[in-house]
Amino acid sequence: MVTFIGFLLLIAGLATYFMVKLHKKSEKMKIFSGLTLTHGHALIIVGVTLMMMKYMFFFADRGFNYLLVSPTGKMSAVMEQGIKWRGLAKIDKWQKFIDVKVVGEGIEVDEDEVEGIMKPIPLRFIDQVTASGFVSTRFELPRDEDSFISLAVKFRTMSNLVNNTIVPTVKEQLVNTAYMFAAQDYISGEAQNFRQVFEEQLKGGAYAVEKREIRDTVYSSIQSSDERAIKEIKTSYEVNKIYENGIPKRIKHELSENNIIVSQVIVDNIELEKIFKQRLEAQRDESAKRQLEQQKVETAKDAQLRIIAEGERDKAAERVAQEKEQVKALIAIETKLKQEETNKKLAAIALETERLNAQKKKVTADAEAYEIAKKVSAGITPEVKLQMELDRDVRVAAEIAKIKFPETMIMGGEKGSGTPLESLIGAAMAKQLQTTSR
Repeated sequence: MVTFIGFLLLIAGLATYFMVKLHKKSEKMKIFSGLTLTHGHALIIVGVTLMMMKYMFFFADRGFNYLLVSPTGKMSAVMEQGIKWRGLAKIDKWQKFIDVKVVGEGIEVDEDEVEGIMKPIPLRFIDQVTASGFVSTRFELPRDEDSFISLAVKFRTMSNLVNNTIVPTVKEQLVNTAYMFAAQDYISGEAQNFRQVFEEQLKGGAYAVEKREIRDTVYSSIQSSDERAIKEIKTSYEVNKIYENGIPKRIKHELSENNIIVSQVIVDNIELEKIFKQRLEAQRDESAKRQLEQQKVETAKDAQLRIIAEGERDKAAERVAQEKEQVKALIAIETKLKQEETNKKLAAIALETERLNAQKKKVTADAEAYEIAKKVSAGITPEVKLQMELDRDVRVAAEIAKIKFPETMIMGGEKGSGTPLESLIGAAMAKQLQTTSR
C-alpha cells in the first residue's frame, strides 16, 4: 500500500514537472500557472521515499528470527520484534520455535502448527523386545546472533533444518535410549528415567556406552536340601555409561554442535509388542498362582507350628498342675508334722507346768500343816484345832479345784494305778493322816 501511494506521488511529481515546463513554453496552459518545479521535486522525492520504504525498513514479527544479507554481502540478524532497519538487505525469515511430533493412528494434529511430523519410531530394547515410540519435542533456534547466522548459512532453509537434521536426530536418540534399557525395567518403574536420559541425549549428545552380558543360574528347587539340578540359565544384558575423568563421555550430534536448544521433551507412549504383553500377562498369572501356593504352604506350616505349640503348652500346663499338687501334698505333710511336734512340745510344757503347780501347792499345804501341828503342840484347844483343820481342808480343796490339767494326757504305769488327781488326793490324805497321828 505504501509503495503504491509512493508510485502515485512519483507520477504526480513527474506530471507536475512536465506541466511546469510546458507552461513556460505555452501561454495557453494557464491552469497550471500555480505549480512550480519545487512542487514537482517534492512529490518526486516523497514518492520515491515511500516506494523505497519497504526496502529500507521492515517489521519483525514475534516468534521469528531474521537473517539480513546486505548488498555488500555483510550478514546480520534481527531476533526481536518491532520495526527494524533493513538498508536494502535481503531478508530470510526463520521460525524461532520448531515443533516435532510423532503421529500415529488415532492421533490428531494440526499440521500447520507442527513443523516436523514423524511416523511411529521402531525401537528395540536391550532384552530384544521391540516397541513403537511416540514423542513430542520442541526446539528453539540459537539465541546468540553468531550461532544463528552460522546455522542459517549452513542449512539455508527451515525445511532443510527440520527434515534433514532435527527429525533424524530425534529418531536416532530415541533408538539409542531404548538400547540402554530393558523392556522389563521400563514397565517396572524406569519410564521416568527413560524420558530423562532421552532428554539428556538430545541436549548434550549421545552417551558412549558399553554392553555387559549377565548369566543367572536358576535351580529346580530352592528349598530342597539335596543336590539341586540346574533348571535354566537366564541371560540378561546391562548397558553402562563410559566415564572420562568422572564425566560421562558424549558423542556430539547436529543439535548440540549448532547450539539448538531443546525446550521440551515429552514421551507420549512406548507401545510394546503384543507378544511381550502376552508374556507379561502369563508371568503375572503364574506369579499370582505361585504366590497363592506359597501362601498355602506358609499357612499349613503355621497351622502345624500352632498345633505343636498348643501341645507343648498343654503338656507344660499339666506338668505344672501336677507339680503344684505334689508341692501342696508335701506342704500339708510338713505342716501336719510341725503341728504334731508343736502339740507335743505344748503338752510337755503344760504337764511340767502342772507338775510345778502341784508341787507348789503341796509345799504350801505341808507348810500350813506344819504350822497347825506346831500350834496344836503349843497348847491349842481341841475346838481351835478342829477349826484350823477344817479351814485347812477347805483351802486345800479350793486349790485342788483350781488345778487345770492338760486336755491330752499321756498315761503310764501299771494297770489300775489311778490318775494323777487321785494320786495327789491320796498324797494329801496321807499327809493329813500323818499329821493327825502325831
